[in-house]
Amino acid sequence: HSSDYYHRLHSLTCQTSNDKDPVVREQVRKSILTLGKQQPNKVLSMCQDYLVKHPKVRHHHCYCHLLLISYCVDYPKIKSIISLASDEMTRSKDVVPDWQQAASNILVAVGNKYINDIMEEILSKFQPGILPHFFVVQTLASLSESNVYGMVPFLNAILGTMLPMLGMAKQDNMKWVFSSALSHFSESILEYLANLDKAPDPTVRKDTFSSDIYAAYDILYCSWLQSRESKLRLTVAEAVGSMSHLMAHDKLEEQLPKLIPTILSLYKKNTEHYVISKSLCQVLDASVNMGSRVLETQIDSLLTTLNQQVRQSDSPLMAQYNAMLRELASNTFPDRLVMFVLQKLENSNERIRMGSLAVLRHLINSSKSIMETKKLLILASIRQPLADHSNKVKKRVVQVISAMAHHGYLELEGGDLLVKFIIQHCALPDTYYVRLSYPQSVLCSMLYYLTVILCLSLQVLWPMLLYYLTPGQYSNATTPLCKSLTLLGTKKRASQELFLCLACKSGCACVSQVNGSFPFRSRGHGAPSLSLLNVISPNIHPNAETLWEKEIPALLSYLEGKGPPLNDPRVLEPFLAKSLVAIADDKWSCQLAIEATRYLSTYNQSLEEKGFLYRCVGVTLQQCSNKEVVQKQLQEILISARHNDAMERAGVAMGIGLCASSHLDATLAKLDDFGKSDAFKKASGIFSLLKDKNDLDVEKMKSTLILCYGYVALHAPEDQILSRIDSDILRSISNLYLLLFPQALYKDTFNALQELLRNILARDLSPDGLQSVFKHIEEWLSSGQDHERERAMNTTAHILEFYFNNLHVKNMVTFHNLGSLLGRLAPRCTDPNPLVRRAAIDCIYTLLYIHDQLISPNDQLISPSDQLISPSDHKRLPQQQLNTLIFMLFEGLVDSQSNCSRASSVLLNTLLKHRGAGLQDLVSEMLEVLHIRLQMISEEQVKVSVAQSILILATQHLQTVINTLISYPLPFDSWSCEMWIALGADSKLASQIMEMLMEKLNIMVPYVDKKESMMRGGLTKVATSHPLAMTCALKEMMLNGQSQDAVVSLFPQLFSSLLVRLGSSLGVTLPKDINIILIEGLTPLSVCSWVCRVAVEALRILLARAQLDHVVKPLDQEGAWDKMKDPQQHITGVTLLARAMAKHAGPRLPAIVECLCPCLNNIYECQRVTITAFFSELLNHHVVTELMMMDVLMNNMMERISDPCCTVRMLAVRGLGNIAVGSPEKVHMEGGGGGGGVLALRGLLNIAVGSPENVHMEGRGGLLVENDEIRCASIMLLGNLSKFGSGEPVFKDQIHNVLVSLLLHLSDPNLQVVKACKYAMRVCAPVVGSELITTMFQNHLHEDKSLHYGEFINDLTKYLIQDFPGMLNFYHITVIQFFKSNWAEVRAGAAMFIGR
Repeated sequence: HSSDYYHRLHSLTCQTSNDKDPVVREQVRKSILTLGKQQPNKVLSMCQDYLVKHPKVRHHHCYCHLLLISYCVDYPKIKSIISLASDEMTRSKDVVPDWQQAASNILVAVGNKYINDIMEEILSKFQPGILPHFFVVQTLASLSESNVYGMVPFLNAILGTMLPMLGMAKQDNMKWVFSSALSHFSESILEYLANLDKAPDPTVRKDTFSSDIYAAYDILYCSWLQSRESKLRLTVAEAVGSMSHLMAHDKLEEQLPKLIPTILSLYKKNTEHYVISKSLCQVLDASVNMGSRVLETQIDSLLTTLNQQVRQSDSPLMAQYNAMLRELASNTFPDRLVMFVLQKLENSNERIRMGSLAVLRHLINSSKSIMETKKLLILASIRQPLADHSNKVKKRVVQVISAMAHHGYLELEGGDLLVKFIIQHCALPDTYYVRLSYPQSVLCSMLYYLTVILCLSLQVLWPMLLYYLTPGQYSNATTPLCKSLTLLGTKKRASQELFLCLACKSGCACVSQVNGSFPFRSRGHGAPSLSLLNVISPNIHPNAETLWEKEIPALLSYLEGKGPPLNDPRVLEPFLAKSLVAIADDKWSCQLAIEATRYLSTYNQSLEEKGFLYRCVGVTLQQCSNKEVVQKQLQEILISARHNDAMERAGVAMGIGLCASSHLDATLAKLDDFGKSDAFKKASGIFSLLKDKNDLDVEKMKSTLILCYGYVALHAPEDQILSRIDSDILRSISNLYLLLFPQALYKDTFNALQELLRNILARDLSPDGLQSVFKHIEEWLSSGQDHERERAMNTTAHILEFYFNNLHVKNMVTFHNLGSLLGRLAPRCTDPNPLVRRAAIDCIYTLLYIHDQLISPNDQLISPSDQLISPSDHKRLPQQQLNTLIFMLFEGLVDSQSNCSRASSVLLNTLLKHRGAGLQDLVSEMLEVLHIRLQMISEEQVKVSVAQSILILATQHLQTVINTLISYPLPFDSWSCEMWIALGADSKLASQIMEMLMEKLNIMVPYVDKKESMMRGGLTKVATSHPLAMTCALKEMMLNGQSQDAVVSLFPQLFSSLLVRLGSSLGVTLPKDINIILIEGLTPLSVCSWVCRVAVEALRILLARAQLDHVVKPLDQEGAWDKMKDPQQHITGVTLLARAMAKHAGPRLPAIVECLCPCLNNIYECQRVTITAFFSELLNHHVVTELMMMDVLMNNMMERISDPCCTVRMLAVRGLGNIAVGSPEKVHMEGGGGGGGVLALRGLLNIAVGSPENVHMEGRGGLLVENDEIRCASIMLLGNLSKFGSGEPVFKDQIHNVLVSLLLHLSDPNLQVVKACKYAMRVCAPVVGSELITTMFQNHLHEDKSLHYGEFINDLTKYLIQDFPGMLNFYHITVIQFFKSNWAEVRAGAAMFIGR
């Protein structure tokens, strides 16, 4: 039946294998292949039969079956397969590639293993004088490639037969296949000869084939190579290259003058150059190997042609060209090749220069010994490419420099030009690299690479790179320069060779200071500059080393994001001051001031950096005691400053003011001299009629001078400056300006300001134009000074009125800055200054009229009060403007005027209430802003309003609010806590949030186990962040008194969730991403308990919020909360909690128990321990019977008896024991009924005496827990429960089952276990069923009396034999199981028992 089944199945698949759909054909092929793997012989036979019976089958159909057979060639019936494949391959005289190739593939695959059988079949169709089938030759070629060692012995005969056939081949396809076969035959012979040690016939020699190969070469070269068919020419060329290695040396030498030019000419005739290059490479290799003399005559044409190919070739061909060049350079004509390449570097053709550079790079890398004497020549020749303007050439130059650096060129004379080239290109602006299409990072990496290579040549590279550090034109290269210098400096410092001249020391210090102050500019030069400064600190000054090793790493940590952000450059000013104090070298300080002043001009294009350098000069001059140097540098600063630039004027003033803190007299004197200098004198006479720029320059210099006096007054010592303000400073200023009457000055100035603003606004009456004017006023609207706010508001009202009156709109325009303007002005409507309030209201009305006019130029104006909130009006404030308005109101929450901040909060909440539903995408951002604002709000009423804002957002976007607040860093700061507390204000919303948090808390992983360290293999429990954050969130919400209704309604769920969370928090450490410094009251000893502390605090707050003070009070008194956090006393703490709940909150327990029961099956052992401890204690109280919870709790304890955790089992046993105390009537009832009591006893016996699931096996049958406490407790409990089992047969059977174990453990090494055994046997004695044994147990087994074990066992065995003869065999088997006990005393007792 199986055979018929396969036959029908195969027949069906064969019929469908010729389906028109290629997907169907592929699926059929896979199906037959699957059948072939299961029944290869049957399927193979059926495929073969099908092909024999259907000789005219369509080609695709046949191809499918031939492929299938090719998968099964490893199976028997090889002869028939070979014959079938050969017939299929040659059946049609025409070439049909698909199926004939498949048949050929079968023969090749079989030939790898059965070469003799294959050759017998193939050679029968490869007869002398008859032109063979195309695929016969193709198969021979493929066999020579796949089975070299099997085919080469046949090749001599095959070549002899093939040579006459070459003249018979008239068609191009036959010429192609013969050429391809000759190429494969040659490659196989060469491989065979190269591995004669592995060959089956080591006597084979190259001259065996030379004559035949040459004869074939003559036909290929003289006739076929001239074919018009490109594909044939390439195949013939490839064959000629392979055959050249097998030709006799004299024959090859004779052919080279004709062969090489012929191959070179093929480059022009064919677009596919790879095969031509491969052939040429093989011919050159053969020529060089035999020491050809004719090759020299071809060198010029070779070099010319190869150079042309190199410059236009892609990377796949470069390997061939490089190999040919290597042959020419390393063995034959190195001088001519090098000179040829260097001459081409000067060619005007860009591609020729690029090709020559590529060749030069290869020669430098691959011909080290030959190129050694030509290094200076190459260095001299490379200068011209260094100045090349072509970006493509520059890319090649960089590659050549990399090669030269690796081979020692940079250390020679002229090598510095190569380093300069790299540095110059590192310093180019970023826009240049777009044109260069070469990443700037590559060049920077190149510079560092050069440094690594040249580390041994420190004396060369160190001063070279130092030179480029300070000039301004190389500022963009500072980062790679500093990294390289840091590496070199580290090496020199280690070898104690670090040396800098005084000017270099000062220059490095100045540049590093400025770069470190603006660390992210010039491609992030701050960190590398400071690192360099740290490395060279001993050479800068010995006194700086200690300070800098402490200070600089701290600054670097800022830049790496490990500390507060370094946004203010003045952070480095104290560093400079500290350094100067620590160095305490006046000569050094003076030199630093001189160098810093000299470097000022290099920062003319970087004004912020220049301003900082001015301040550095001032700080340095503070420490200079040389008065002459101080005055000279002040003079230099004032004269060389560019006074027309406001930023530079400020920098000059700050620097001079800092200097005045130590040199007040000298500074004032120099400022006075500068004010009286010729620079301040205006032109007189006829020239004064011309308004030249000199007037403007003088006014700017006056501004500089006044600023300088201001900063002098700011920084000078108080005890000195007060007496100099009138006598020097104000006198000098009054000489510069004629003061006007203040009131008139104010009026004129204010009018001039309004006129100026009107003129500016008139140029651009668009929303953008309005914003460009308003931005200069808005910061004054919230000033703490009444008069400043009044002036700013009046000016705003003036420009808005002017804008509205001059607005002429034809088409609708978007008032995109309306929200920003309203946000600034609306809070001012409640300003304490009535003038400000009135002007603010006028401004808002004008603004909204402007908005209406812009969006509806042809409509009637409507009331502004209808435009903000009404959801039905199409002219209300657009959503995008509403977003901007809301964020501006956020800023208003911290307004300097409390009235305005309260107004901002009221308006904010109104907007959120009516239109907050459309702000989904901004919720997270708004919460973050509110979090930041809470930190700055001091007004209590505003804080309440912010809480209301959070509540409004939560009612509209609850999930987003919860996700955002949960993601805040732990521990929650006080402002995050306030936000959570705010969510507890609405009882309904609080219930939703608590349910969401509990749902996630119950399913998320509470902790993960991580290795403590690589050295120690232990695991540490590390809390997961989200569950910890949710616990903190629940705690904070419950602190809100308005959450009481929610807490009471969800009390059972909250209690159970927090109790389980408490269990899983025990012994769990904080995640590493939590900053423990922020945790209040945390000590090193309490770090590990903080996670648990959060759960305990949440549980206590829950009880208090649920008004269970009578539960909390005893727990406080007994220290239960601390015990719950302590891993050693956790069970005690939970027991106290259960006891208090049972005594004072009994009615709440059924719902709690219902919530906790499913958690007993949790995978986390710590959670099961906590819940079992809680349940165990509940069973100690009669309330569980009253509330009908006994069965549920007892059943759960019975299930926990088989828990894999030892502690859980102990607690379960304790719980079952507590039944006798808490509900003795339950035990009586169950015992009398033979139900639950029996189950309890049986479970206890399993725990105490044997259960494969829970306890450790002693020998094969004797099972006992190793924990002494559990063993003792179980045995005691057994005794207690047996009091209720008197008269029940099942109890009697159970006592006899454990009797032997109890007897043997009377000699247990643990004294408490011995006492427990005595007690249990004494109270169980009436159940045994023997008066003699009962009397004996009650007389001799007392806990406080000693027992003569041998005599006791001797007497007992007599009674057992007498009263229970049918149990002897059972006792005997049981005792034998104890012979393999872990306790020697028990094994000895077992032996004694058997002996008795």
